[in-house]
Amino acid sequence: MHGRPSGVPAGPPVTADVPVPAGAPVPAGDGLAAGPELFCDESGYEGENLVGGITDVFAHAGVTVPAADAADCIRELRDRIRSPATVYKANHLQREKHRGTMVWFLGPDGPLPGRARVHLTEKAFFAVARIVDLLVSGTDPADAPAMLRGAHARGPAGALYREGPRRYGRERWRAFLASFNELLWINTRRGAETSADGFFRLADELHRAGAPGEAGRLLGLVRGARPRADALRAALLADPRTVPALDSLLPALAAAVTYWGREGAAVTVVHDRQTALTEERVARLYEVCRPPRAHLRALRFVDAETDPRVQLADFLAGIARKRASDALAGLADPELDELLRPYVAPDSAWGDERSWALLDPGPARRAGLTSA
Repeated sequence: MHGRPSGVPAGPPVTADVPVPAGAPVPAGDGLAAGPELFCDESGYEGENLVGGITDVFAHAGVTVPAADAADCIRELRDRIRSPATVYKANHLQREKHRGTMVWFLGPDGPLPGRARVHLTEKAFFAVARIVDLLVSGTDPADAPAMLRGAHARGPAGALYREGPRRYGRERWRAFLASFNELLWINTRRGAETSADGFFRLADELHRAGAPGEAGRLLGLVRGARPRADALRAALLADPRTVPALDSLLPALAAAVTYWGREGAAVTVVHDRQTALTEERVARLYEVCRPPRAHLRALRFVDAETDPRVQLADFLAGIARKRASDALAGLADPELDELLRPYVAPDSAWGDERSWALLDPGPARRAGLTSA
């Protein structure tokens, strides 16, 4: 920890420009107007660990708050919270004794209205969406339109997500998702310790248990997808640097670039340092976020504690992740939900209908976000 108060750096933030990697499209010189600088951070990210991890929700937030306003906000938070911590995090605002401060931060008098957005990923639903995309639809995990399309509760993935636990029981269904997670979670540390046999054995058992409707139809298609799964695993094993099939960070980041550049402007992303954003994944992001789909002008990394704007993104991501996780668990908080909804991305990867009813910005709020 540094002794300097958070959000009031002695000099310019320490940044690291990420050059356009070899093979990626050159983002500048295309005639597009310069768009906003988007300052990003996340909460709940566990890489490809979608089932059985510490968190059940991943939140990725971006803010376009000017530097002076962000620094003023950090000073205001320090005056209100009065913690001796050198760097404030979301959990400072989430303590019950600081509830009023969190309400101010999210509310109309805080720094965020019209200048912030958070994309939520319900990890279990994202796993189901990947089953449908990769094994049923045969989508290439590196397919750019698919990454920007995201995972939605409408369509086959939503049907399988909703019917699976009801038809087969929650424990059995969770074991099926965990087996899929193990099947495609491959890196140099883990290697190929899990074969495809276990997953397809479970898929066969569930299908033979019988289920009418969409869940049964989809599981029948999954049973026949062994060649596709073997080919995908072989590709991932052959090159550990390959962009992973189960990663939720790149889709959320691509969605952010698309939203903030929706008027056709090029977006510069300033992100908290994140080891998961390797050179290969950054190259993929540049490729995905290219006109006419979106436009990423540049990506820079900073240390969050040196830039108050990234700290605001950290606060929003942490608050949103905790509230979304509580909503999944059936815990209501009408005041916080009302404040949070305008910031939630309508295209979040979310399947649970009951909790989404609490988080969904709704048609009126979506219109407000679009015109902000």
